[in-house]
Amino acid sequence: MSDIPSASTPTIEIAEATISDVEHILPLFCAYREFYGGLPEVEASREYITERLILRDGVIFLAWLREGEGAVARPVGMAQLHMSYSSGALKRRWILNDLFVAPQARRIGIGRLLLERCRAFAIETRAAGLQLRTEVDNAAAQALYESCGWLRDERFYTYNLTV
Repeated sequence: MSDIPSASTPTIEIAEATISDVEHILPLFCAYREFYGGLPEVEASREYITERLILRDGVIFLAWLREGEGAVARPVGMAQLHMSYSSGALKRRWILNDLFVAPQARRIGIGRLLLERCRAFAIETRAAGLQLRTEVDNAAAQALYESCGWLRDERFYTYNLTV
């Protein structure tokens, strides 16, 4: 939670999502998919999010924004971590697969707070670390990651095989 606000200062809370949050996550997740050129696929996305939360093979953090005293908090950002493992470190590693902040809520620190919560979660779970990928032309995201201490890998290439 951010510092104690004045009556007109917006507050941001980052909370781990539960199964009851699926409908709050869904519009953010679909917008994230569209941002990267995909279709929202609402029903398939709902099933995917629900499965992740039921299987607990990852974690989703939601950013809630409350704009003023008495206002209803609304979900404006999300970060989804998927579990992986590091044979070299003999520990779990978290992959930050999805990070998204609604356009109308950008530039007020929500992305940074989500990244900080992911980092804290990795520490809490005694993970070897966190890993993410972003498009090479997403300069705004790269600047945020680097300002939060993330280092771009200059040693390894990523390869993909679609099956």
